[in-house]
Amino acid sequence: MGVCLWFIAVQANAGEGRPEVTIETRHGQIVIELLPEVAPGHVANFLKLTESGFYNGTIFHRVIPGFMIQGGDPYTKQMDKSKYGTGGPGYAIPAEFNAEPHVRGTVSMARSRDPDSAGSQFFIVVKDTPHLNGQYTVFGRVISGMETVDRIVAEARDPMDNPLERVEMQVRMRAQEAPAAKTEE
Repeated sequence: MGVCLWFIAVQANAGEGRPEVTIETRHGQIVIELLPEVAPGHVANFLKLTESGFYNGTIFHRVIPGFMIQGGDPYTKQMDKSKYGTGGPGYAIPAEFNAEPHVRGTVSMARSRDPDSAGSQFFIVVKDTPHLNGQYTVFGRVISGMETVDRIVAEARDPMDNPLERVEMQVRMRAQEAPAAKTEE
């Protein structure tokens, strides 16, 4: 039910400018513009999780140079790396594959082999990855902070692609600027 209510709110705001979120890390800030017109359920879910603080304290647990960074797993709030990449919010949302291409800065939902298994984990591609097109739900794009993404993907990592040092995130809604008021002269 919560996702349905967020879906309605996101749909209502779609004409007023797309929603944006900011991810703060020790490497800097990443600003993501969400795309409710192509993935309304995924955007609603991401906003719900952001507003609840779900992502705060999670890490980018998977970094693959020349490919992507991945985060959003609640198990990464703990130090035991054995479960990294397996956590979620306790539910899955249906795939919303769309025509948006996986180009540098694209934000997509991670999933298992089941197309309808996305929950909270997301990834940002660091270069064009057309082999992912139509296979993962694109729901946003980085509009500021790709240099931060590049610093994260360059982190030293273990054989499982986990960064050796934690890259925690704090995720929040970004305030939209109100249109300037008209003045009479």
